[in-house]
Amino acid sequence: MRFIHTADIHLGAVPDKGRAWSEKRGQEIKDSFYRLLDQAVKDDIDLLLIAGDLFHRSPLKRELKEVNYRFESMPRAQVVLMAGNHDYMGPASGYNGFEWADNVTFFGEESLSRKYFPQWDLWVYGLGYAHREIKTPLYDQARPGKERGTHILLAHGGDEKHIPIHFRQLAAAGFDYVALGHIHKPQSLVKDRMAYAGSLEPTDRLDVGPRGYILGEIPDTSAPETSIRFVPFCGREYKNIQIPSDLDMTLGRLEDILRQRINEEGCQHMYSVVLTGFRDPDMRFDEEPLKKLGRIVSFRDETLPWFDIDRLYADNKDNLIGRFIGKTREMPMDARRRQKILTLGLLALRARESR
Repeated sequence: MRFIHTADIHLGAVPDKGRAWSEKRGQEIKDSFYRLLDQAVKDDIDLLLIAGDLFHRSPLKRELKEVNYRFESMPRAQVVLMAGNHDYMGPASGYNGFEWADNVTFFGEESLSRKYFPQWDLWVYGLGYAHREIKTPLYDQARPGKERGTHILLAHGGDEKHIPIHFRQLAAAGFDYVALGHIHKPQSLVKDRMAYAGSLEPTDRLDVGPRGYILGEIPDTSAPETSIRFVPFCGREYKNIQIPSDLDMTLGRLEDILRQRINEEGCQHMYSVVLTGFRDPDMRFDEEPLKKLGRIVSFRDETLPWFDIDRLYADNKDNLIGRFIGKTREMPMDARRRQKILTLGLLALRARESR
């Protein structure tokens, strides 16, 4: 049996609101999900596991009908999904009373239940969010049945407000695989037996790095031995770029360096840029000219103005500047912190003198 484990699709999300590319990102998230369904058909996937947050908020009936049609059009695959904390089963949720296709199993109740698939001798366990926040560790008592076959748990959570999970305890529960959702970073917690698929597409600038899904295989479900691998699938990534500055840095030079880095990394991606190091005290770097170079999500100037401390001290031993430098040099601290204190202090003294 071959399966795909995905989560945190967030259909309806519009990342980076206010940016020129924002509206397109919403459509790209939907296109990526439908592309995954096409890939599942192409690869003859037997089971599609969606570990919560298929939608970014409570879905409308028309949205569910569209997704259900796509699921129904997958002739081979069984689909198992659950309500997550974003698309939880509130009183006005479109999930309430919705009739899914015959090949779809939906977990919407806040108590553990399971579905049996006799063609693979497979049991899939899960529950759904009926509230946006669940602070009770509902998976602590989750245990597979004693029946022969394969036992998979579909679970969403892992922080204090969204079903806390004691991972060692869950790993020891005896499931053949635990398909996790809620954490957007893909990560394997127990080799081939417990993993977060991560989000299919990045939805926030903190979702740095590749995103995709987990492809799994259980050659013999009567004697299960699971193997999984992460498959990068997203069309765009959020990336961090750090640029070191020196006294010769100008806005034009910064633009040239950033343009080159974006061309090397890929113009399709979104970037958070950090400028580090030192700069001329009179130099300022404006974010606006940088935006035209690509999908710049944020720019942070962490540079420190550079002062010739030794020369300043030698020239000002008998005044306030010299005494400040001398006292700061005597204080026990690391070099970076001392440099920052000296820089900020000298800037303040400089501003005072210019009044």
